[in-house]
Amino acid sequence: MSTLDPGSPPTDELPFFVYGTLLPGEPNHDLFLRGRTSAERAAVLPRALLYDGPGYPYAIDGHGRVHGTLLTAAPGVYGELLGLLDHLEEYLGPGHPRNLYERVVREVELPGEVAPGAREGQGLPGTRAWVYLAAAAVTRSLRTSGSVIAEGRWVTGRPPGGLRTP
Repeated sequence: MSTLDPGSPPTDELPFFVYGTLLPGEPNHDLFLRGRTSAERAAVLPRALLYDGPGYPYAIDGHGRVHGTLLTAAPGVYGELLGLLDHLEEYLGPGHPRNLYERVVREVELPGEVAPGAREGQGLPGTRAWVYLAAAAVTRSLRTSGSVIAEGRWVTGRPPGGLRTP
């Protein structure tokens, strides 16, 4: 799956989809997001699986759904927020061998909304967002020996093993 479709709009100032310790109520939400977002709403990442990590989860491409939050950066802080999240997620650049996560563009669904012409429960509209997915080496390890998180939902109150992740 490619991170960008040819002819798609620019990726500057896309919202962020988060699914772990950056969720409201989780430890990194206040540390990294307080005062830096203008909107936060429930969202779902389709075609993805959520795996348990050492105190934080990893999302990878797969046949499932990951529940999280879509964040919009507050005016004037987008670059700062992007840099903070890249640092937190140990993202050094596309395909870098030391990446813990890859920052990619994905379509996320906004539950509760219906696409024009669709009936309730079908055709959920989507929006493009930055998502931090597990880097290639981490993904290989998760697929062979990882533990999938049931229903793709990070549970608040897990014992912290580290303060990080989407």
